[in-house]
Amino acid sequence: MTIKVAPSILAADYLNLERDVHTVEEAGAELLHIDVMDGLFVPSIAYGPNWVKALRPKTNLVLDVHLMAVDPERYIDEFAEAGADIIGVHYEATNHIHRALQQIKGHGVKAEVVINPGTSVALIEPVLHMVDQVLVMTVNPGFGGQKFLPETVAKIAELAKIKAEKGYDFDIEIDGGANDETTKLAYDAGATVAVAGSYVYDKVDPAAKIARLKEVTTD
Repeated sequence: MTIKVAPSILAADYLNLERDVHTVEEAGAELLHIDVMDGLFVPSIAYGPNWVKALRPKTNLVLDVHLMAVDPERYIDEFAEAGADIIGVHYEATNHIHRALQQIKGHGVKAEVVINPGTSVALIEPVLHMVDQVLVMTVNPGFGGQKFLPETVAKIAELAKIKAEKGYDFDIEIDGGANDETTKLAYDAGATVAVAGSYVYDKVDPAAKIARLKEVTTD
């Protein structure tokens, strides 16, 4: 067993995106993380559904769409139709998290619930039975290149405990500040997927970085 790697295109070269996607796919990444930012839930703006639509025929990677947007229900249908394999919605961004997750699953797409560093696992426990993935933000969302927040490791462990006790089958994904050391910490606590942006797309050797993440998390 080893961690699944989800390179974030937020750190890729926008003018050579197809090249950068093929690079990480050939290097053994399993997912491609696509950050959708509305300028309201987070300050930045990035990636509409046409990006997903354009990427879908170019790669066999799982397209992991992370909606950092207020009232994400407004966008779910478009991203599902564009070819997303997983759609993640923030607990903090909607008053109707259960309905949003149902909306995702209604498209035959895997549903993910996302929590910020300041949000407790207890708040999402009522919907854990219906999700395919839980994303624990290990930095504050909205910007790449931030440092991993060590206090988030306890939340990963708490999720892993609930998963084992209840017999759930969701992946536990981390996003933010991933490198070989922090990914190892998260993996040991129960994480199964690591989003890695700056660490992988360092413009030197993305393949070596993906190999390193897998090396340090191989049981």
